[in-house]
This record gives sequence, C-alpha cells and structure tokens, in this order.
Amino acid sequence: MSIEPRAFLRQLLDVAISAADPDECVAPNLPDPPKVRTIVIGAGKAAAKMARAVEASWSGPVSGLVVTRYGHSVPCASIELVEASHPVPDAAGETAARRILALAQEAGAEDLVLCLMSGGASALLSLPGDGLSLREKQAVNRDLLRSGANITEMNCVRKHLSAIKGGRLAAAASPARVVTLAISDVPGDDPAVIGSGPTVADATSFAEARAVFDKYELAPSEAVGRFLAAAEDETPSPGDPRLAHASCRLVATPQMCLDAAADVARGAGITPVTLGDAIEGEAREVATVMAGIARQVARHGQPSPAPAVLLSGGETTVTVRGAGRGGRNVEFLLALAVALEGEADIWALAADTDGVDGTEDNAGAIVTPDTLARGERAGLDAGAMLADNDGYSFFKNLGDLVMTGPTLTNVNDFRAILVLPR
Repeated sequence: MSIEPRAFLRQLLDVAISAADPDECVAPNLPDPPKVRTIVIGAGKAAAKMARAVEASWSGPVSGLVVTRYGHSVPCASIELVEASHPVPDAAGETAARRILALAQEAGAEDLVLCLMSGGASALLSLPGDGLSLREKQAVNRDLLRSGANITEMNCVRKHLSAIKGGRLAAAASPARVVTLAISDVPGDDPAVIGSGPTVADATSFAEARAVFDKYELAPSEAVGRFLAAAEDETPSPGDPRLAHASCRLVATPQMCLDAAADVARGAGITPVTLGDAIEGEAREVATVMAGIARQVARHGQPSPAPAVLLSGGETTVTVRGAGRGGRNVEFLLALAVALEGEADIWALAADTDGVDGTEDNAGAIVTPDTLARGERAGLDAGAMLADNDGYSFFKNLGDLVMTGPTLTNVNDFRAILVLPR
C-alpha cells in the first residue's frame, strides 16, 4: 500500500461531497406531476442547485422562488433565485420568506408545491412571528450560535419565533399537495429539524423553546420573552389536518456520504471504521475522545488494525469564550492535535461539506503528525490558540486550511482520521 495521506484525505472529502450533489440525488426523487401547476419553493445552501436539477428533469412548466446563501447561486431558467445572509439572517432573507409564504398561500388543491430544503434554510428563510422584528431574531441567532446549543435546540427556538417554520409553510399551502425534497444536515436526519421543518409537523412546544434560553442562561429581549410566554400560535403538531397532503423525502444524508468515502478507503486497502453519522457535543471534547480511539488503533489494533480510517459525521458545537477566528471543524482539529501530542502516523481532516466552516472562507483543515512541531517552530502556541477559539489562524499559518469554495450541498461535517502502520 502506498498513499499520500494529504491527497487521500482530500479524496475522501471530495467523494463524500459528490455523494450529496443535487445533480445526482434530486432527479430520482421527483414526485409525479400535478394536474395543474408546479410551484417550486425552497431554501438552503443547496437550494439553487436543487432548483436547477428540478428544471433539468421536470417534464412540464415550473415556476417559483428559492433562497440561498450569498455566493451559492447557479443559473436557473424559470425558478427565481434570491441570495441572503447565513448564519445570521438579513432583510433579503426576510423578504424572500414573505414571498415564499405568499406563493404557498396561492396554491390550489390541484397544484403541487415542491419544496427544496437543505442546510442553512433556518437562517435563510427568516420570517419573524407577529410583533417580532428581524433585528430581534438576529440577536437571538447570534446568542444561540455562541452558546453551545445544538442544532435541534437552536431550531426549536427558531420555529417558535417564526411565521413560516415548524410546519407553518405546509399549513399555508393546504389543501395543495406539498412534497419536500431534503438534503439532511442534521444529526439523526429528522425532517422536522432540517431547516427548522417549514413543511413538517412539529412535536416541540413554546415551553421547550423557553427551556433552551434557561439551559444556556440566555436573556431574551422584552419582545421575544413576551412572545414566547404568550405562546398564542403553537406550531402545527403531528396529525394536524392541514398537513395531511404533505410528505418529505430525504434525497441525501450524512450516512450516504460516509458510505461513499468508506468504499474509496476499501479500494485503497484501508479499513474504514465508521464511528457514527450523528456525532454531537463540544468540538474539543469530541476531539479528545477520537484521539483516544485513534491511539487504540495505532497501539493495539482495535477496533481495527492499521491501516485504518476513522470516519464520522454530525455537527459538533463550540462554546465561544475567546476572540479568535474559526468554526467547529478547525476547533475540533486543533483540539485533536493537542490531544495526540504529535503521535506518529496519524493524520486527520475535518470539514463542513458546504465548504464554509463557521463564517470563514475555509471548509476545514488537515492535521499531520508534525502539526504541533511545525506550529512551535512558527511561534504558535496551540493550547493558547485553542483556548482563544483561534483554530483558523493556527492552521492558516501552517498552510493547512482546506479550501473548497461553496460546494452547493450540505450534509454536515465530515471527519476522517487516518492511522497508518508503523
């Protein structure tokens, strides 16, 4: 066996991303056409490419509107595209959400509302509930992103501050048939969590949304607190008759991407060990655990002898305490490097499959056996930079950032830890 570790790890990432390419996964999941109109709506980092895939495969006329992140558009012929801000919503997203809700409300009983959802939709499809302002939702979003709350908790809050999420969009389209095609970016692939489930029944409540604020000791504004306490308009729950004609199909998931990467590893003579597609928790704590598993492979051949690659997906969180730069993947990798302490023959890559780690320009980074040594020679204190949440600067200085640009899909994070024989 002869591989170049950096190239091999990057190949695994590229294959994983390709497995969730809308050009490949949308067409096989398209529903039967309606008797009258096909109205396409949607939101997310993959929404534009999903819309183009619909246009390429649909047999009749389509129209509609989807909203995607700035820089994530692709040309479409008849479906309008709007770009908006992520992860903190902006006025462009609010305006697009209002128009999308209006399109759903116009649908008739013989129409099909085809909803395209992917990661990022929660921020991009932002329409505050009655009496709330966009500024207040922006503040809540920023607080949640810094708190360490997981994606399910964040989306529970978002649903209950929204006029469109948590099944409200499908309810607005009733009695039309609503079919949602979703690319999952959430641990567990729960359609009610993807994009905060605008077309999916919601089992959470205002009380649970309030509990998220309490858990993370967040203080809502007076208006937000009053809105949550009033709990006047609960989200459509399972069994709501307005959602009787709504269905959802998962067209790509993190597990599909891990399986594709595992196939490539086997072809290279390397044993894939899939640790899970829905791993959550503080990024640095997850890194410590995975460093221990990698050491067990290297030293004891368990759960597999080297050469082996530990594959995982999911979405870790970062409780921001410092003033540095970087998303959860570079946080994970810097913590992994610190925990490995220069262990020989262990390499790693972690990246967000949408091409953007947090709010930076990188997808992720790579750790090598000499990461700490090279950092030391460059005058970088890995421990201090981890404490400052400054993984981006650390890996940028070493030239080890992974840059993909927008991938136009999103199946959460991809991690691969390669353990070579000694």
